[in-house]
Amino acid sequence: MRRVTFEYPEESILCWTPRMPEVSAAANAVSLMMPFLEPFVARSIRSTIVDLPPELADQARWLIDQEVSHQRQHRRFNKLLCSEVPGLVRTEKMMRWFFRRFESAASRKLAVSLSAGAETVAFSMARWTERHSNELFMDADPVITTLFMWHLAEEVEHKTVAFDVHRATGGSRFQYLVGALLALIVLGWFTVIGSLTILRAQRRLRNPVSWWRLTRWAFSLAFEVLPNVFAAAMKSHHPSEIADPISLVAWLRLYDEETQSIPLWWRPSSLSA
Repeated sequence: MRRVTFEYPEESILCWTPRMPEVSAAANAVSLMMPFLEPFVARSIRSTIVDLPPELADQARWLIDQEVSHQRQHRRFNKLLCSEVPGLVRTEKMMRWFFRRFESAASRKLAVSLSAGAETVAFSMARWTERHSNELFMDADPVITTLFMWHLAEEVEHKTVAFDVHRATGGSRFQYLVGALLALIVLGWFTVIGSLTILRAQRRLRNPVSWWRLTRWAFSLAFEVLPNVFAAAMKSHHPSEIADPISLVAWLRLYDEETQSIPLWWRPSSLSA
């Protein structure tokens, strides 16, 4: 466990990627979901622990601890964001309502399937983000960039756990595919809703450049996520067979347990220098 705490800038966090404001809009929208999605995943996996073999049960507890840590940091970030854009409070209420209703209505198998699918989507996003980090985070705020990259790097670290839990509790490949596609739809829908609100606050809602960039990134991300989702649903395939993004894995090793800190994610501009 990495007990990391982030000290966010005192100035506006609405647009912490000044060269690519659309990145802030989409990333902030994803952050809004984390205090609702991550606890849902944690509770879904926790409900299976008594039925898991000891080694996998330990891994499941580790995943739960990481997810709880993620949502805690995003909750702090989102509080600042909503104070700046009050309209996002309504988006948060919508997300809270959905995950509460879904969790109360869904069977354990469906909840675990969606959790496993969401973890595959998150791992795929980590691969895509790392590959495009030079474009996305040029001159971005280093602390907020580190928050998102730390989260994605730990998603890479536990990429197989929810899938293994799903399989160990009797989940089928088809159920996994249904859960993954449902997770993709839910994540995409709420990201769009949040992004629209933030783009409006940035006064870029009618900016054609913003729509061009977001559309281009969406298609590029889809070509990363969808093959991984469908591959994981194939017989005899396992998420461990998909290569990890090397720089994220290497960066996590720089965590200092004594100071409970991790170096700021390196800026693309300094890399090129």
